[in-house]
Parts: sequence; structure tokens; C-alpha cells
Amino acid sequence: MSTAARRAFFDRTHTDDLIAFLGTSPSPYHAVASAAERLEKAGFRQVAETDAWDAAAGGRYLIRGGALIAWYLPEGAGPETPFRIVGTHTDSPNLRVKPVPDTGSAGWRQVAVEIYGGVPLNTWLDRDLGLSGRLALKDGSARLVQLDEPLLRVPQLAIHLDRQVNDGMKLDRQRHVTPIWGLGPVDEGSLIGYVAERAGLAVEEVAGWDLMTHDVQPASYLGRDRELLAGPRLDNLLSVHAATAALAAVALAAAGGEVALPYIPVLAAFDHEETGSESDTGAQSPLLGNVLDRTVYARGGSPEDRARALAGTVCLSSDMGHAVHPNYSERHEPGHHPLPNDGPILKVNVNNRYATDGVGRAVFAAACEKAGVPWQSFVSNNAMPCGTTIGPITAARLGIKTVDCGIAALSMHSARELCGAEDPYLLASAIKAFLEG
Repeated sequence: MSTAARRAFFDRTHTDDLIAFLGTSPSPYHAVASAAERLEKAGFRQVAETDAWDAAAGGRYLIRGGALIAWYLPEGAGPETPFRIVGTHTDSPNLRVKPVPDTGSAGWRQVAVEIYGGVPLNTWLDRDLGLSGRLALKDGSARLVQLDEPLLRVPQLAIHLDRQVNDGMKLDRQRHVTPIWGLGPVDEGSLIGYVAERAGLAVEEVAGWDLMTHDVQPASYLGRDRELLAGPRLDNLLSVHAATAALAAVALAAAGGEVALPYIPVLAAFDHEETGSESDTGAQSPLLGNVLDRTVYARGGSPEDRARALAGTVCLSSDMGHAVHPNYSERHEPGHHPLPNDGPILKVNVNNRYATDGVGRAVFAAACEKAGVPWQSFVSNNAMPCGTTIGPITAARLGIKTVDCGIAALSMHSARELCGAEDPYLLASAIKAFLEG
């Protein structure tokens, strides 16, 4: 596809909505709430895991912590009908508040944080940070909190006190990344008291918390022609947003009789991918499998029907990938140089760090061709270790065909990442075609 044709195809309103989504999703808990809001507008309704589920056609979703599973049951779907699943994750590397948060040194008030995931620590220096997450209350409920204001900052040491900083910075993970948020002696209880007050609560109501920092600078277009997108948490909220938009569009088209779905489209947005997925809301949990099983059994299916449904199921694991870096091109595989705005990437690793095989490649290529979008291949340099995704986990746990894809980006895991402004829409278009079958 030529650049002119591609840009004529591009719908900037999708990326505008992604920017809004990033702004309302500073934590996994906010991300699933933002996704649920978009699904509700498409006619989806929330169900509880503790309730009995029916077999009526339509869209449903459930939320567990920072994870969301959503699916659309077409009219006439039998218990053996296969699924088309898009797997994503809601979490991003950041700094998270410790159980005893109030600390300080040398007359500064600070907040004790723990490093979550693979964080390039230098990208969090000298940034204005807000706080977000959830407060767990004594009555068993939870309250989301989002403080989009410069409350904290991890100050870098002045070059006058470290003349060799440009020869290689080494940050001590315990001592050098503790944010400041004021002056004075350590004031125990002040942080949670402040957050509770801002949430409209008495501190006595708070029994626990899952709080984290986020860069308060919003995502924005970048470059002379605004052809790039810079922002926080692109890995992997860009995929969550694309999959949500695609599922909503497929559901609306099916409900309106515009398409007949041969599969049951599913969105699985997991938490804790950045730390190994080993939690009750991660891809290693039985959450997705339980949902698929229950939808089969709610339609009167048997274990045989379940096995038949999974045998025909395909999962598209969508996560961010690496664009070739112009300043470090030697670190990339010489024959595979994905670039922004050239379409989604197919991720391949023969050691199963990605789940894609030749059959999966054909499925992905067919979806892109149906959507009319270009696509690229990504493979790691043999001399560099390869990352991984929820793809191999999902393939092994459920025994289903899985394909790894994403879009090409720079600065992955940084406080702010960079990708092409057109790629989010191209990815969503490919996902929509995949879900339609």
C-alpha cells in the first residue's frame, strides 16, 4: 500500500480516541473500566462470576481486578462453535507504592515505591508524577482513584555532583528512585490520608491499596506531520483499546444483521503480564478457560462440545513490538526492520517465545488482507534475547492455535513510548477482520 493510499485509509478519530483512553487509564483498574464503558455503549452488559449465565445472544463482559474478559454470542451459536480470541494485557511497568509508603531523608518527605516490571529507570527521572489505582475499603468494596497532578518526582543528581554521568548512569533500585513529594519530617499515614481525602473517603475506611505512579503529561501527536504518537502505557493499552474498538464494531455489525459470525469473538485483557502473568488475573490463571467453558455449558454443551470448540479456536495475542531504532540499528535483525505506520507486525520466534507458526501466519495474513491493511514481520537478532508475551502461555494452557502480533514502537517500557499515529487504526482494522472470521 502506498503512503498516499495508506493515509487516505487512516481514520485519525481512532487515534484521537486512543489518546483519550490512555488519559483515563493510568492503572489496570482504570483501563478495564474505560474499556467496559466503550463496550456498554455497544450493547454489552456486565455479568458476575458468581451468577448463573444464560445462553441469550448478545455481548457480555466480566471484570476481575485489573482484568476484563468480554465476548459476543451470535444468534444461533451452538455449544461447539469455536472462538476467535484477542489476548492483551492492561499493566505497564511503573513505580508502585509500598505497604508502608511514608518515608524521607535529609529533610525531604518521600514515598516508598517498589519497581513493577522491566523499567528503564532513567526514563522516570525528573518527570512530574501523579498517583492512581484503587483503595480497598473495609466494607469489601473498592474505590478507583486518579490524581492527575504533579505530586511526586524522582530528581536526578546534578551533573556537577556526578561528572561521569554521561559515561554511564547506574541507578540503585532501592536508594535512587524514591520520589519526593514535599519537605519536612516523615509523616506516617500522610500519603494514604491525602489520597483517601481526595477520593472523598475517611482514612479509617481504607483497609488496603494498590497505588502506582503515572506521568501526568498526556499522550500527543509528534513530528512535523503529526505522523507519530508519543505517550505513556502504549505497551499494552494500545492493543487493549484496538481490541475493544474491534469487538464493539463486530458486535454492532452482528446485532444489526450486517455480518454473520461463524465464531464467538472474545477479548481477554489480562493483568500482570509484565511480571510473568502468575496471578488470578493473569494469563497463567484459569480465568479465560473458565469463561470459555461456562459459555459452552450455558448453551447446553458437553465436554465433547468444549473440546470441539477449542479445537477450532484461534487466539491473536496482540502486544507491542520493536521498530528498528535508527541510532541502534545493529541491535535488530538485518533482514527484518519494521517501521511505524507500515502496518501491524507478525512476531515470530522458533524457540516459542512467540506462539506464531506457519499456519498462524496464514490466519494473520488473511485478516490483514481482508481488512486491506499492510503488515510486517518481526524476528529478534540471533545475538539478542527475545522477549515473550501471553501468546505462548495461552497456547499451552488452553491448547489452542495462537498467533503473536502487535505494532512497531520505540522506547518500549519507558515512561513514554513512541509509535506511528496510523498504526493503532491499522491494528484495530486487522483485529476486526480476524474476529469476523
